[in-house]
Amino acid sequence: MTRMKGIEAFKPLIGAESVERIKSKAAMVDDMHVVHVNSTFYGGGVAELLSSLTILMNQLGVRTGWRVIQGSPDFFSITKKMHNALQGGGIRLTQLKKDIYERVVEKNAMRNHFQDHDLVMVHDPQPLPLIQHYRRRCPWVWRCHVDLSEPHEELWDYLKQFVSQYDATIVSTRGYTRDLDSPQLRFHPALDPFDSKNVEMGEKEITGRLEHYGIPTDRPLVVQISRFDKWKDPEGVVEAFKKAREEVDATLVLLGNIATDDPEGERVYQSLMDCREERIIILSKQDTSLVNALQRRAAVVVQKSIREGFGLTVTEAMWKGTAVVGGRAGGIPSQITDGENGFLVDSVDECAERIKQLIGDESLRQRLGEAAIETVRENFLLSRLAEQHLDLMGSFHSEFTLEGMSTCRVNGGD
Repeated sequence: MTRMKGIEAFKPLIGAESVERIKSKAAMVDDMHVVHVNSTFYGGGVAELLSSLTILMNQLGVRTGWRVIQGSPDFFSITKKMHNALQGGGIRLTQLKKDIYERVVEKNAMRNHFQDHDLVMVHDPQPLPLIQHYRRRCPWVWRCHVDLSEPHEELWDYLKQFVSQYDATIVSTRGYTRDLDSPQLRFHPALDPFDSKNVEMGEKEITGRLEHYGIPTDRPLVVQISRFDKWKDPEGVVEAFKKAREEVDATLVLLGNIATDDPEGERVYQSLMDCREERIIILSKQDTSLVNALQRRAAVVVQKSIREGFGLTVTEAMWKGTAVVGGRAGGIPSQITDGENGFLVDSVDECAERIKQLIGDESLRQRLGEAAIETVRENFLLSRLAEQHLDLMGSFHSEFTLEGMSTCRVNGGD
């Protein structure tokens, strides 16, 4: 049986000194018990991130659990609308929507008990009101993964009543901070290099995986891998590809999945079915080896998001040394420095031009890819995220008491 990789496996990537530092920090908080709460075990970057992070933290000796709230279709329909509105969309925030949202969270609070924990981390808006149902005996932190740069004002005013009860808020980039009295920290998401989606693959294995799904490899591949979500602009990717194809010959693959807490995903996927052609392939598959193979074989990986909390698929492709064209949105510019380790675009036409340029220039693809690998190594590996969590725990450790809750502070900042 293959053993899961622990922090020691990161030595060749980050160095022995960094590994020992992380182990020392973990030893200082190994008496703490942490729990993460979100809305799905499957689909989307948050679930993937928690899957790897919770395992690594436990391997470091820090007891770390993961709970998922339950909800009705109505609840997830409402929270998806909230998600969209937090990223700048519209919402009709009726009292009925608020009642359903708060009632479902209250039911989850009755099923879950966090009194025995030393830190509770609640992810995104779905479980946000949980905090008001507990007599808190430890710090609670809200981790928001969505783009908060231009939230719907009425919705934010409503949600802020819950956010303000947390001891700290964590966002993905500096531009997402809001007007809050409590500390706000910036934690970039991170990639697990030992996940099956990211491990090395041989050319024969890559070819076999692509052939299994009938993906032709006789022409350069242009690939976008994302949840089926309007904010990822898959239709814009198809349009850009068609423009680029007027001058270069290639195949487009859009591979996605549908998160279990996203009722819009199926509609977006079905709307893309009309775009299919012999050289435009739309796939809804949950196969991490296929993701790996496509990102490694692609001439260009596109992530043409209009709004993007961070964009871990960008990180994944960069780690594989593939040239990436990303939308200038959300957390993507935190990863891509335009022209140095990838390209940033603002329109369909710009995206088409970059696709043509990269397909026609192998040396450019190689230069950008090599720089991209180092960017991820230095900034976006799971070891860095684990260390940030350990620092957060250490800042709370031995300071947080029921009597001292109002004076508790998170050391450092973003």
